Amino acid sequence: MRPYLLKGHERPLTQVKYNAEGDLLVSCAKNLQPCLWYADDGRRVGTYEGHNGAVWTCDFTLDSSRLITSSADQTVRVWNLPTGQELHQIRMNEPCRACHLSVGEQLLAFTTDSFMGSPPQLHLVDMDLQEFGERQGSAPKASYTAPKGRITRVFFTDCNRQLITSHDGGWVRRWDTETGDMLQEVQVHEDAIQDMQVSPDGSYVITASLDKTAKLVDIASLETLKTYKTGRFVQSAAISPLYDHVLLGGGQDASQVTTTSAKAGGFEARFYHKVYAEEFGNVRGHFGPINSVAFAPDGRSFTTGGEDGYVRIHHFDMDYFTTRFF
Repeated sequence: MRPYLLKGHERPLTQVKYNAEGDLLVSCAKNLQPCLWYADDGRRVGTYEGHNGAVWTCDFTLDSSRLITSSADQTVRVWNLPTGQELHQIRMNEPCRACHLSVGEQLLAFTTDSFMGSPPQLHLVDMDLQEFGERQGSAPKASYTAPKGRITRVFFTDCNRQLITSHDGGWVRRWDTETGDMLQEVQVHEDAIQDMQVSPDGSYVITASLDKTAKLVDIASLETLKTYKTGRFVQSAAISPLYDHVLLGGGQDASQVTTTSAKAGGFEARFYHKVYAEEFGNVRGHFGPINSVAFAPDGRSFTTGGEDGYVRIHHFDMDYFTTRFF
């Protein structure tokens, strides 16, 4: 399984994400410019120029015509995905972090960090794609204050009636989209949740935390279903759409890695069985912690983005599809 090594960033990766079809891949990093790649062979299509701060997260429209990016430069931007043209910009007074489009793409949810006395907040924006050119800098239609701590991920659920968020401190919270009321909160982890991804059927999420575990959490009850223990910080976790497998990425803090080898730092992508919670394989290659992992929508490949600035696309060998791991 020889990977494609993609070098489009000089600084650490923050997220890698596939579009719905799985033919395109966007990588976000701390070096201002998200990159668009062909997911099959890693050819770079182009970059999106305009941000003045680290780009933390992104999302696609279902038809892959638009890209949404959320950045520390206090803006959320909407791009024409094929051309790289910036169509719309939402300006805030705080750094923006997580973003997600609703089912039907009528709403955009995004989060802002606490900054200069402002608390962390959830924001909702009407997504009328026809009016982007006339609404530069438009304000959110609703903003909801969250408890202290960064909101690291946000997702719509229950047919857009609710939002699920992950937080510093290990909390997962459920919100009412209409009223902004917090409906439920559960401390799933003992330390910050760095990543949260939804299963293909939308019934559960997987969380990645600095408490050195990843957990499978039921969306309806926020009950922990499975725990995956790694012994290293877990920065990102993804669920296979094809098999009962989960993929975890992370490793020892880069600032503490000076004389240790990559193996000692735990910088490999690690595969666990979703039900039995046992590790059955790993893939090495990065020279620092893995900050983001993603399965392709067809489950036949996966991508990792690391602290070392590299994106690595791996297409599974035939053995992966023919071997019985359990």
